[in-house]
Amino acid sequence: MTDLREALDRLLEPVPPKRLAESVQRLIADYRSGRPADEPLIRNMVDATAYAAYRMPATHAAVGAVLAQLGERVDPRSILDVGGGSGAATWAALEQFPGIQEMTVLDQVPEALKLGQRMLPRATWQEWHLGEPLSTVDMVLVSYVLGELTEDAQRDLVEAAGAAAEQAVVIVEPGTPLGYRRILDARDRLIAGGWTVAAPCPHQQACGMTGKDWCHFTARINRSALHRRLKAAELGYEDEKFSYVAVTKDVAVTKDVAVTKDVAVTTDVAAPNERGRVVRHPAFRKGLVTLQVCNPDTTVGPTLVSKREGPRYKQARDAQWGDEWPQASE
Repeated sequence: MTDLREALDRLLEPVPPKRLAESVQRLIADYRSGRPADEPLIRNMVDATAYAAYRMPATHAAVGAVLAQLGERVDPRSILDVGGGSGAATWAALEQFPGIQEMTVLDQVPEALKLGQRMLPRATWQEWHLGEPLSTVDMVLVSYVLGELTEDAQRDLVEAAGAAAEQAVVIVEPGTPLGYRRILDARDRLIAGGWTVAAPCPHQQACGMTGKDWCHFTARINRSALHRRLKAAELGYEDEKFSYVAVTKDVAVTKDVAVTKDVAVTTDVAAPNERGRVVRHPAFRKGLVTLQVCNPDTTVGPTLVSKREGPRYKQARDAQWGDEWPQASE
């Protein structure tokens, strides 16, 4: 299957770079303003193309990193990408779960949908507005949408996503304090609706982060030459910071088998609530690794692993920001 980078390159080739750059600069200013949009940010096909050029790679990378944390807890055959624009999250879902048979992208901007359909014609692209019903599917994705809505609209969308999904709901927001706050509100609402947090939290209780800290993660994106020009950037990469919550139906764990609705998964690892989550880049000193870990008991703090601990030290050396800790045994 053609990957997203190749599809984007073909899409952008005939568009004058100057027009793209002008549109990108306006979209960046609107996107970073943090205010709910009273009208669509994307106004025409040039805007839609510019948005795809500068945002699709980052959204795709962030959602892909989140879906990788679900592992074998779910096995979706159908997905809804709500507010999905030109389909970055759908591309990520299809790569993580190649068994997906039905993909529907919903958005209020026809130009974004037309653009997405040119890149991924096998998906269904449907104009949709907040308040309209959502079809029942295995997984609902809501990525980088809540920040464009009022608080009441955020609540309504989260509840609608929870009602429509059979296996999982995944919500991704920018990795800022405000984005994190929106994720916490969505998390609380989904838990109240009977969902179980699969990631990133190793518990169902109140977040243990205190003070000025907030829970977020990062995904690295390699920039194309055009991507660098559009963003007036010199580095060949960028790091996308994001906050998220992924919830699934309750999981019943036995010694060797985890059973979810319509899905039986054999596992040789610990139950989810026996592991924590690495919530910052690991720190390395000679013979010592320090991991900042969110623990199943809701505490968040440093875990020190010394070279004397052998295999555990090797795991700590390999651990990355966002991984479960301790890691699954080989």
